[in-house]
Amino acid sequence: MARRKDLSSFERAAILQFLLEGSKNGKPGRGKLTAAVQKWKSSRRTISRLWAAAKKQKDRGEVISCLSKKPSNPRRKRVEIDLGLIASIDLTKRSTIRRLACGIGCSKTTVGRWIQSGLIRAHTNAIKPDLTAPNKLLRLRFSLEALEWDRIVRSLSFKSMHNTVHIDEKWFYITKTSQRFYLTPEETEPHRTCKSKKFIQKVMFMCAVCRPVFDDDGSCLFDGKIGIFPFTELVPAKRKSKNRAAGTMELKPIQSITKEVVKDCFINKIVPAIKAKWPANASKTIYIQQDNARPHIQDSDPDFRAVASADGFDIHLINQPPNSPDTNINDLGWFRAIQSLQTESVCNSVSDLVNAVINSFNELSPNTLNKVFLSLQSCMIEILKVKGRNSYKIPHMRKDALIRQDMLPLNLQVPSELVRECISYLIEHGALSITDSLMQQLGVNAGCTNELEVMVHNLQIQGHEGL
Repeated sequence: MARRKDLSSFERAAILQFLLEGSKNGKPGRGKLTAAVQKWKSSRRTISRLWAAAKKQKDRGEVISCLSKKPSNPRRKRVEIDLGLIASIDLTKRSTIRRLACGIGCSKTTVGRWIQSGLIRAHTNAIKPDLTAPNKLLRLRFSLEALEWDRIVRSLSFKSMHNTVHIDEKWFYITKTSQRFYLTPEETEPHRTCKSKKFIQKVMFMCAVCRPVFDDDGSCLFDGKIGIFPFTELVPAKRKSKNRAAGTMELKPIQSITKEVVKDCFINKIVPAIKAKWPANASKTIYIQQDNARPHIQDSDPDFRAVASADGFDIHLINQPPNSPDTNINDLGWFRAIQSLQTESVCNSVSDLVNAVINSFNELSPNTLNKVFLSLQSCMIEILKVKGRNSYKIPHMRKDALIRQDMLPLNLQVPSELVRECISYLIEHGALSITDSLMQQLGVNAGCTNELEVMVHNLQIQGHEGL
């Protein structure tokens, strides 16, 4: 029998009135309880409980008033959260809900309810490069050197970065070791196989991008996508198979990326692509930013200099700070955007993987690339705040909302006080001298005795002409 809903206050008062009629010596009339049960379709226990409560009261009106109130239903007391106890538990014992529940002595359901209500937050932690003291100072200098005085808004802001080409390498895999799919209840689960999960087919690509250029109406004049170049080679098949005859040329990945391979990519692919796609009215002085990998060549390489200085161009190689992938556009978010599209394509061979990566590179919008450059500037601001460390979170700028409102800034502004603190920090640690190029850029002359005082004066928002 289904459980009847709780009696209302009116029904309780009516039942009590019905039982009081004809009662003698504190007992209801014969058959009254059964009649009340049938009339109000309630249980005999409920009716008896109402009558027992009525006998404890002397006044009839007081009894009806008391029974008209819904009896309290005591519930189990909730377990109170102890944030201090949770914080005292070692992080390794808080990696799962089960471990955390065991550590604080409560149920997994309770911990899950705390997470849903926001009392406890889940955090995914990624390991970051270990920075030395010189690395932090170089990161701080690198971020400062990206600033300039904007005479229009009369404040410090980042340079346009339109003449800097960011390059980097990345392995792209033909498939993932673990991948999530959403299937219908009766659909057969996919069965994916390979010889070894440690040796999944992969190809390394060299990606080169720079900041796109837009006109005043938002139309793209230059998409900034120089190109993405695979390290592959055509190799004749050694043996025949059911798929091809012996000697057939096959596309194979270059497994060992040496300095000669990288140099060939620079001279024969990247530099010609820059010259072919570079806007005609843009500056021909271009800087190619690379990381400090050993196979990379230096700017003084004679073969590179011969190609980089030809056709009216002046192309130079510069290195980003060591252990600083967050200062490169590709590592900051561009590779992730390419990979998100590449994994949507089915790849069965090296040629399929190369075509999928190149198509994903071409499909991405220039607006996406421009947003990554703004993320780079926001990262540099955080680097200035933490004095060169990498213990920061990339702030959210709501770029898509700003684009819809036509309020996306071209370059981010930096508070002058923050720049003063960073330059003072560099001087205290011996990473900045009076003859330093950075100080000269900020308008500090070699004859000044107190370079920090002059720098602060020049950085005041007064439109100093030396900036």
